[in-house]
Amino acid sequence: MMHKIALLLVEDEPHIAQGLVFNLEEEGYLVTHVESGEHALELLAINSYALIILDLALPGIDGLEVCDRLREEENQIPILMLTARGTEQDRIIGLSKGADDYLAKPFNLKEFLLRVAGLLRRANWQTDQPKNKLYTFGNNQIDLETDQAITAKGTIQLTELEMKMLRLFFAQEGKVLSRGELLKQVWGMSPETETRTLDNFIVRVRKYFEIDPTKPRFFLTIRGRGYRFIQSPE
Repeated sequence: MMHKIALLLVEDEPHIAQGLVFNLEEEGYLVTHVESGEHALELLAINSYALIILDLALPGIDGLEVCDRLREEENQIPILMLTARGTEQDRIIGLSKGADDYLAKPFNLKEFLLRVAGLLRRANWQTDQPKNKLYTFGNNQIDLETDQAITAKGTIQLTELEMKMLRLFFAQEGKVLSRGELLKQVWGMSPETETRTLDNFIVRVRKYFEIDPTKPRFFLTIRGRGYRFIQSPE
């Protein structure tokens, strides 16, 4: 019998919770539902879950505080935050507190299930990496635990957002990632957002890791489509 993936749903609105539990169980997940941040933290202290689906507006300890406490304890369980507040600033606050993804209510059920599956895939990819947590490409080596990079230009301490983007590239090596996907997955922005943030990050990453940033070999621009990371260019 296949072992089911255990999820924790923290949602205080019964009608929303009931629908989410039903659909997640239909997908084959084992779902535990609680209605408060306090109860969630109690369960997380004694049980293991592959993912938390966490409402932001909870009675008592809210979703942001739950995120804060887990990350302070260095608990890296993936967190999908749900909220009725869908502004750009709310998404930024949620992500800064340690959420891995952010979905505003009301949301499309299919998109919700895809977000859940995507977070679980990324978590599995990170778990399956070698125990030394080193990722190497060209003359570059990145320690995935300390976020420190050793390059031909010296040692660099990477920021949290730089690492988040790099991990996404590494997990999708060889695939084209659209601007919209990168904005959504790394910064939690709408794919249609007009911003130079992503372009500036790509420029910075090329300066770190490319021998000649004007002729990149690892972080490639695919005109009209997005960007592609190649671990071992021919």
